[in-house]
Amino acid sequence: MPDSLLYHDGNRRLQDAFDSRRIADRLESVLARTAFSDGDRAFIENAPFFFFATADAEGRPDCSFKGGMRGFVRVVGPSELAFPDYDGNGMFKSLGNILVNPAVGMLFIDMGEKPRRLRVNGRASVSRDDPLLETFVGAQMLVRVAARAIFPNCPRYIPQGAGAEPSVYAPRPGYDPPEPGWKSFPEFKDHVHPRQKTPRG
Repeated sequence: MPDSLLYHDGNRRLQDAFDSRRIADRLESVLARTAFSDGDRAFIENAPFFFFATADAEGRPDCSFKGGMRGFVRVVGPSELAFPDYDGNGMFKSLGNILVNPAVGMLFIDMGEKPRRLRVNGRASVSRDDPLLETFVGAQMLVRVAARAIFPNCPRYIPQGAGAEPSVYAPRPGYDPPEPGWKSFPEFKDHVHPRQKTPRG
């Protein structure tokens, strides 16, 4: 059983080299948790985007941007959240990684007047027939993440003033998003699978 929710030997070696183990332990004891607080839920469910880190079976990392209308990520249990997979480029980098390595990291950022960020590390699963999928417009698959560690980070370097308006491509009830321009480029147009429009929600 590890002695820490957040740290492993590599973290500890650098903490000891820079004499930061005490503050690292203090930050973990005060801030890290395994269940979402009411504040966490409000922040996550108001987020129009987040960054999603995954890795393949060999541990090679990948990081992607996930966005939608506010509320597209939902806290569905004390330590679980869910979000839909919307139409993309068909590469399935993130979701394909989950199928071979369920460990994931999520970073939520608010770039408003009071910047904030929250990290969620856990294990993910992907489903095409999860009952919750029916409540999301324009989604073909659902990702659930069982949180292992939830913790805020200092927001000092977050730029302010971005992310005020949702993307025109974000699925929502009663709205037919446009296709992205790249799908009609000569080098791609004959190879792209059209968006599967399944009415939901």
